[in-house]
Amino acid sequence: MKEDHLVDSIFGDAGGEAPSPPMRRTAPPTGPTRAQHRQAIARQQREQRRRARRRRSRRFLVLTLSVVLVGGAAFGATQYLRPLVASLTASKDWSGSGTGAVTIEVHDGDSGRAIGATLEKAGVVKTASAFSDLAEGNPQAASIQPGSYRLRLHMSASAALALLLDPRNRTVPRVTLREGLWKSEVFATLSKATGVKVADYEAAAKQPELLGLPAAARGNVEGYLFPATYEFPLKATAAEQLRIMVSKSVAELQQLGVSPASMERTVIIASIVEAEGMRDADRPKIARVIENRLARKMKLQMDSTVSYGVQHRAITTTNAERAANNGYNTYRVAGLPVGPISNPGAASIQAAAHPAAGPWLYFVAVNPQTGETRFATDASSHAANVKLFQQWCSAHPGKC
Repeated sequence: MKEDHLVDSIFGDAGGEAPSPPMRRTAPPTGPTRAQHRQAIARQQREQRRRARRRRSRRFLVLTLSVVLVGGAAFGATQYLRPLVASLTASKDWSGSGTGAVTIEVHDGDSGRAIGATLEKAGVVKTASAFSDLAEGNPQAASIQPGSYRLRLHMSASAALALLLDPRNRTVPRVTLREGLWKSEVFATLSKATGVKVADYEAAAKQPELLGLPAAARGNVEGYLFPATYEFPLKATAAEQLRIMVSKSVAELQQLGVSPASMERTVIIASIVEAEGMRDADRPKIARVIENRLARKMKLQMDSTVSYGVQHRAITTTNAERAANNGYNTYRVAGLPVGPISNPGAASIQAAAHPAAGPWLYFVAVNPQTGETRFATDASSHAANVKLFQQWCSAHPGKC
């Protein structure tokens, strides 16, 4: 039974619980093992701290780079936008009446915008828009005349406009040319007013392509220097001045319906009318006398054409002058003279273009002082009128 008991002792019997295995005591860990454990934990903690530091460093670096990038972008934007912001917020205008002096030129047809650009370029106003905006809102700005104006630097737009509207600040060569002058007299008058030499006008007159003369004029400027009051730009050349005058004569002829081919004939007759007539009411009748005599193949026998031919102004002519051999002596030449004998005005041009209706063949100024003129249809009536003229000359020595 010893063996059975041993088995039962080991496996237990069929009806009882299995006996607990015998308790075995494990030896406690030794010193080196515990130290290694602590070292492992320490290493793990150190690694965690290093990782945390690296994360903080990366976050700081990212934050720093972000700040740098944002700051750089902001600085760049500021540098780029600063002029734009300044231009949008700065005033377009100066204040005050300015300092110093500057001369600017306003040309014929200049708009408020064009004048503003001229003022800005000269340093008168700060911006052209400051002036043009002001001018557009001021109806008086449309009355600014062409010419040279003496202004100041760094003026307000309103101060500049005030000076431009004041005619006392306008300086421009002004010359008045009366009707009936010869071209030589026109040149002398122009030279005195503008300072341009007479020789420059004479040279310009020899270049008809620069003057806009009609082809019928055959290069002769006489008769096309329209009498009027002119205001030329300060630096206008002789050719530019003459061109302005010629253009006015051509415009007058065109307005009256004179064709280019008929312009020369009309101007020649108008020049005689200008030289012979004093009163506008008589001019169309004088033009009719010329047309009637031409139609009848009668010589014109005009003292005014003789005087031009010898370049000597006088009411009457001498026997020697009437015998002179030139293309303007209508006592010798049949028909019209070879060219105009003066520069006619609008009334004479209109008379030549549209003569009065009538049978007259003769006329004479019986009172050169008042311009009273008598017309006749026959030689005997004309002779009676000539006696009235001679009586006036006798009563006024030296006038004829």
